Parts: sequence; structure tokens; C-alpha cells
Amino acid sequence: MEDEATQERERSLAAPLIFLIVAAFQYAYYRLDLIIKKSGSDSKKQIQLRAEIKQLLKEASLMSQPSTFAQAAKLKRLAAAKEKELSKYQNSSHQDKASYTKVLLIIKYITYGMLLIWFWRAPVATISQQLVQPFGSLLSWKTRGVQNNSVTIGIISWLVVSARVCRFVRRAYTK
Repeated sequence: MEDEATQERERSLAAPLIFLIVAAFQYAYYRLDLIIKKSGSDSKKQIQLRAEIKQLLKEASLMSQPSTFAQAAKLKRLAAAKEKELSKYQNSSHQDKASYTKVLLIIKYITYGMLLIWFWRAPVATISQQLVQPFGSLLSWKTRGVQNNSVTIGIISWLVVSARVCRFVRRAYTK
């Protein structure tokens, strides 16, 4: 009897805990996107390089006389070198951001995998059979199914539902 009460308490805490984990990952992705967009706006170095390129090209276009052709070509080559430097700077900052996203994705998959292993055959939550009438067997996949007129919800179903709800709430909140 005591073992059954402990299992019921663990099950009642499992669903909110898993939901909070999923919400934390959704929030982390949201914050990472904000940081990327914020830092994706031109940094001081990018603005400076663009201004220098624009100024060099402007100076080169003003030198249209045959006697200043060599100087104009030199300015154009310098502008091309600055454009390469700007491109290299943008690529390196993009790769840094992509690596943060990859690390977060790997941590997310490892966490979800651990949750799947931990709750594979155990129900995460129970809900009245009347509330999920046509989808009861889908929600209780790989668990015991219907018990005492309640449907048990498996970990895969709960992860999917939690992710969808968190994504919906985040989109509603950001609009």
C-alpha cells in the first residue's frame, strides 16, 4: 500500500516536471533566438567596415581621370579586401551562434532520451477517459492503457503535447 502511494506521488510530480523541462528548453531556444537577432544586428565593427568600404568606393568613383586610374584601382582593391574581411567576420559570428544552437539541441535530445528511458513503460499522468474519448489508446501508447475509467498517458505523448503547448504559449506571448 505504501509502495503504491509512493508511485502515485511520483506519477503526479512527473507530468509537471516533464512539462517544466520542455518549457525550459523552449524558453532557452527563444532566448537564443533573441540573442542571435540582437547580435545579428550590425555590430560596431561591421558598421565601421561598411562605412570604410563605402568611403573607399566613393573616392574611387571620383577618380575618373586617366592620370588617377592607378590610384582608383588601388582604392577598389582595398575596398574588395575590406569586403572579404567583413564577410569573414560575419561568417565567424554566424558559426559561433550555430554552435550554441547545436549544443542546446544535443542537450535537449540527451534529456529527452533520459526521460524516455526512465518513463518508457510507466505512465506519466492519468486523465479521465471521457476527456480523451477517441484518442485514449494513442495517448497511452506503451503504458497500461485504461485503469479505473482513466487513461494513462505515456511519455512520448506527454513530450509531444508539452512541446506543442509550450510552443503555442510562446508564440501567443511574443505577439
